[in-house]
Amino acid sequence: MTRVTRRGESSSSLDELIEALRCLPGVGPKSAQRMAYHLLQRDRRGAERLAHGLETALQRLRHCTRCNNFSEADVCDRCTSQRRDPTLLCIVEMPVDAISMEQTHAFNGLYYVLMGRLSPLDGIGPKELAFERLFARAADGVVKEVILATNFTNEGEATAHYLSELLHARGLKVSRIARGLPVGGELEFTDAATVAQAFLDRRDFT
Repeated sequence: MTRVTRRGESSSSLDELIEALRCLPGVGPKSAQRMAYHLLQRDRRGAERLAHGLETALQRLRHCTRCNNFSEADVCDRCTSQRRDPTLLCIVEMPVDAISMEQTHAFNGLYYVLMGRLSPLDGIGPKELAFERLFARAADGVVKEVILATNFTNEGEATAHYLSELLHARGLKVSRIARGLPVGGELEFTDAATVAQAFLDRRDFT
């Protein structure tokens, strides 16, 4: 059945593509339209690579059972590495934050990726972030210190405080990366030297 737009015109595959591109963060109607025209007119090969890449990623990627990051295996290479310190567990909001940490070369422990942060206004609570999986991971008997590296936004701070209370209750040492990062700043957009200093100056979190 052919869909009909608000103007009474038949919805085409071009309309569908534009709407699909709008799911990307920060992409509005005009940006999505420009992207669609560029891919169709100027870069058909790029469009094919994009479609293939998305299809492959959706089929192959899953969440690592230990760190919750994306992986093609049940347990990712980082979690199985013998070169990392398993007694240190760094909690970050998103995979890009773990990448930012790695670029500092200041941390050689393991990670747990929340895939978000507490945001009641958006309907994101402990259940949506599967905190029970995190608590089980942190209380495995090997982890000695949990480092909270959530962003210094209101939501990131609230997440850190919430996790700190529950992790302390489980007898774990909990620290927070220092405020070398600007208030309201996010790891993804912070230079490596600043993130490294914040990590080295971490403090006990009570």
